[in-house]
Amino acid sequence: MEREFYKMHGIGNDYIYFDCFSAPPINPRAVSKRLSDRHFSVGGDGVVLILPSEKADAAMRMFNADGSEGKMCGNAIRCVGKYLYEVRGVHKRTLSVETRSGIKMLRLNVRGGKVASVTVDMGAPIFRPEQIPALFEGERIVGHPLLVGEECYHVTCLSMGNPHCVVFGGDPDLIRIEKIGPAFEHHPAFPERVNTEFIQVLGKNELKMRVWERGSGETLACGTGACAAAVAAVLNGYAAEDEEVAVHLAGGVLKIVYTGGTVLMTGPAAIAYRGIVEL
Repeated sequence: MEREFYKMHGIGNDYIYFDCFSAPPINPRAVSKRLSDRHFSVGGDGVVLILPSEKADAAMRMFNADGSEGKMCGNAIRCVGKYLYEVRGVHKRTLSVETRSGIKMLRLNVRGGKVASVTVDMGAPIFRPEQIPALFEGERIVGHPLLVGEECYHVTCLSMGNPHCVVFGGDPDLIRIEKIGPAFEHHPAFPERVNTEFIQVLGKNELKMRVWERGSGETLACGTGACAAAVAAVLNGYAAEDEEVAVHLAGGVLKIVYTGGTVLMTGPAAIAYRGIVEL
């Protein structure tokens, strides 16, 4: 069976998108594992299905490169907004997208008929350890010591629809992320695994970030991770609430505002190409 796909990315966080409004269903876990291979197939951080929804303009399901399903992806949902506007002709500047972590509202910045950037209301961060989930005591995990391997890190943990562990320190380019990333991801403190953000504070409201995503490994960008990093920066006194925080990732910059009640994320979305693949 041949299927059309779109390859899209948000500052380098790339997924393979399938329009499932009228096409027959696919096995997304198996398809994601096969197509995500960058040497023998299309290549990407996973697969995203764009589906009809009874509650929103569309629904999104995203699957990591290892076939596991995620609840939310900030970069992917911006691309879904771009696809709905430019390809499916849903010409609305405000869109709603149903995800496994709830309905998210998107505000499109359109220039010359093209979506230049998207602002996503990512909702309120979740701090209670049992809801992240993370096996810590107390109501919040802020600057908490955690032994990973033979080194003690001070971590701030929260959920932005998926679990995040934020670590502040020096230049993240200098760490051996291929070694320490899996150690965090599979740490016993995180029963559903965890995304880990390694952060350098460049100045007030300015962060440099490197990310290891559960199920995908290191990626060029992570939208929910950038949101988690900005919230963690506010909690640790490195950034201010209600002010824009610039998060510099390997693929580009995301702008985050933590209001206390919600997190707003703004960034670009791009269509790389479309193609046909045999499933």
